[in-house]
Amino acid sequence: MTTLTVFYIGLFYIAAIIFFGGLAYRIYEYSRTPAPLNIPTTPAPTTAGGVVVRMAREVVLFESLFKSNKWIWVFGWLFHVGMAVVLLRHFRYFQEPVWFWVEFIQPYGKYASFAMVAGLAGLWARRFMVDRVRYISTPSDHLMLALLLGIALSGMMMTFVAHTDIVALKAFALGLLTFDWHPLPADPVLLAHLTLVAVLMIIFPVSKLLHAPGIFFSPSRNQVDNPRDRRHIAPWAQALERDNA
Repeated sequence: MTTLTVFYIGLFYIAAIIFFGGLAYRIYEYSRTPAPLNIPTTPAPTTAGGVVVRMAREVVLFESLFKSNKWIWVFGWLFHVGMAVVLLRHFRYFQEPVWFWVEFIQPYGKYASFAMVAGLAGLWARRFMVDRVRYISTPSDHLMLALLLGIALSGMMMTFVAHTDIVALKAFALGLLTFDWHPLPADPVLLAHLTLVAVLMIIFPVSKLLHAPGIFFSPSRNQVDNPRDRRHIAPWAQALERDNA
């Protein structure tokens, strides 16, 4: 086994530990953060079922973004939907045999990458062209967009320009899951793509990309608008009341 293969095996194991461990810790932190006030953004649902429906609209359709800014919504929705289809297409590298629905989306996943790149380009252009957004943009904002765009473009190059050895790549990916390691193709575009993916996995738990799981813990979205029917009290306040009773 080559030094290159050993390096990328180690890199992806480290990246996976940081990604899943960091993500789990962040979600734990979010779940433990107190919400002392009932502050759902109105008009808000008055039942738990309504909150589920509202959250589903927010996650799938980006409802609040659509209401606030149509242009940002177009680019944001294009990017996220394109990325979701592309990620689902990548499941084929970790399955044998491949599930039927993964096979079904293969041709669509190739062209979803164009939507992903178009959305990223629009979101990045906004950070240069809109004065108030350019003013509050930080280097990390540009880094995230550049990293995602680099991943998308390098992936498209392997699909449409410089094809890599897909069979060997799948053997490498499956080997990571089963600890039965296989050589990684020494394709420069592939190596660039995998390196960028590993970097994204490592910095994800400390980046603004945590809005992905964070939205489910947003009090303005996940709370029921029932202050007249039920007193909202945080768990720590309930404990104080019990101690003082």
